[in-house]
Parts: sequence; C-alpha cells; structure tokens
Amino acid sequence: MQWYMKAMKNYVNLDGRARRMEFWMFFLMNALITAALLIIESLAGIPGILSGIYYIAVFLPSIAVSVRRLHDIGKSGLWIFIGLVPFIGTIVLLVFSFLEGENINKYGANPKLHG
Repeated sequence: MQWYMKAMKNYVNLDGRARRMEFWMFFLMNALITAALLIIESLAGIPGILSGIYYIAVFLPSIAVSVRRLHDIGKSGLWIFIGLVPFIGTIVLLVFSFLEGENINKYGANPKLHG
C-alpha cells in the first residue's frame, strides 16, 4: 500500500525515478480497486459510474509514475507516447517496465540503492 500512496502523492511529479516495485504495485492496486468498483457497480446497477470517476482520479498519477519509471531506465519521459502506437507501443512500454534501473543517470541516483 505504501508504494501506491507514494505514487499518488507524486501525481504531478515528472522528475526523478520510480523503481519497478513502485510502478508495479501502483498498477496492481489500481487493478484491484477497479475490480472491486466493477463488482460494486454490477451489484448496484450503476455500470461505469464509480470506475469512471476512479479512472479520472488516477489518470495523472498513472502518467507520472510511468514517466518516472522510464527515467529509472535512462529513457526520456517522452517515450510514453510510443504507447499510442497500436500493439507495438504497448509491448515496448511493457518491456521497458521490466528492465532493471540504471545505477546513476541524468535523472538521479538509483532509488533502490539510495533511498
């Protein structure tokens, strides 16, 4: 839960780096919360309302943690736009998300080793 809250608190911070753990735990929590909201919506008969509000609330934090994750592997945050390329872009970003962070790069020290 701490990784999720860290990403949510840094929702407009496009500087720095995000470890793989922060990135993946943020997206895992999003998936779990979305699943719970979809179940609640189904039971209450209000499809799309709660999950839509949640999606809007986590849109900027999702972009920010993704950009910081790209920084961790030494890539510019502009690489996030490759996700707009159908299929291939998603695969490229997925591969990038699994890569080990660099020790020191222009975006700062490795948060795994220094904090």
